[in-house]
Amino acid sequence: MDTALLVFGVVSLALTAVVLVRGKNIGPLIVPYFFLGWLGGELALHAIGMQMLVAGVMAWAGGLASSRGWAGLGLLALSWLGLGYAQFRAARVVRTLSDTLASGFGEGLEVPGQLGKVRTFVPWVELLNPFRMHRPGVEVVKDIAYGDLGHRHHLDLYRPVERDRPLPVLLQIHGGGWTIGDKREQAKPLMYLLAANGWGCVAANYRLSPAASFPDHIVDVKRAIAWIREYGPAYGLDPRFVAITGGSAGGHLSSLAALTSHLPELQPGFEEVDTSVAACVPFYGIYDFLDRDGAHTGQSMRGFLQRYVMKVCPEGQRATWELASPISHVSREAPPFFVIHGTHDSLALVENARSFVAALRAESQQPVLYAEIPGAQHAFEVFHSLRTGHTINAVHRFLENVYAAHRRVE
Repeated sequence: MDTALLVFGVVSLALTAVVLVRGKNIGPLIVPYFFLGWLGGELALHAIGMQMLVAGVMAWAGGLASSRGWAGLGLLALSWLGLGYAQFRAARVVRTLSDTLASGFGEGLEVPGQLGKVRTFVPWVELLNPFRMHRPGVEVVKDIAYGDLGHRHHLDLYRPVERDRPLPVLLQIHGGGWTIGDKREQAKPLMYLLAANGWGCVAANYRLSPAASFPDHIVDVKRAIAWIREYGPAYGLDPRFVAITGGSAGGHLSSLAALTSHLPELQPGFEEVDTSVAACVPFYGIYDFLDRDGAHTGQSMRGFLQRYVMKVCPEGQRATWELASPISHVSREAPPFFVIHGTHDSLALVENARSFVAALRAESQQPVLYAEIPGAQHAFEVFHSLRTGHTINAVHRFLENVYAAHRRVE
């Protein structure tokens, strides 16, 4: 048992190192590195508790009978210190997000009649039970058709049970590398929070590669916006205010939708429909398929995109790759943006987000907020955690401010 305790200590400390140290351009190790860093980073306190429980059982069974067992316990103590630091680093997101919001809206951030609803804390129940999503007072209307291609053209609607006015809308686009994923899997903490506070949230599926090819994915996103504009009022939604969000591939598609409402080639058959959005909140997106800043050197997505998503090579069809890249479409007409990216994201590197934000800020006439979340991995806000709670609070505050500005000019 003492040898088992030593091995457990070595493995635990190695997993903690994955949480603390950023992995970049590490080839085939990138997927397991992501999963271990993601779960360990967001569930650091749970990991400490489980390691202590296992260590206690091993010690009770004789694991401390030799120096090997004590060495294992020492390594576990280092693991607990590292995970404790990871949780401390997660708590620092509060200052990061406060500074980001102040930079976009000023120190006197207020939303008359709305801001009182925005929480400034993370409930303990969310930290203790990170996978429980349902909130009292919120109903979900599932599998509403917005197109004619079965479940890939379905959406779910999250809204308050009691409604006394048309609801401002947030459209959520799921991630999954354009090849997997479903509307039921992501952004539930954010959507339930907003729906509990007077918003309507729409989570939409879209066609997936390799069966689908660009621009099918973005055409479907725009179809979902068109559906909200035409049919949203029948579900209590306000079609005059539609914001959009998404993570990973959803971050790419939400940004692309926000920046290309003037391009009829991306909405064939409904070219005259207004698909503009009032704000965009992309999480850990891919903003340049051509990787012009070299951020993904050594971890290039080019082969994957060319084979499964684009179906054409960038040398022969560069204009198509430009069309697919949000960074190619930044302009003075861009809506307000709140770009969110983790510093330790190993799948969508943070350098790409920095380049996108710099390009946006150089052109846009609207606020461009950017928050780098300390220590956060890809997909960090899929379930409840300290980082998730404070981040969705900030997104709520951002959207309420944009919505208040919209209402003032109506």
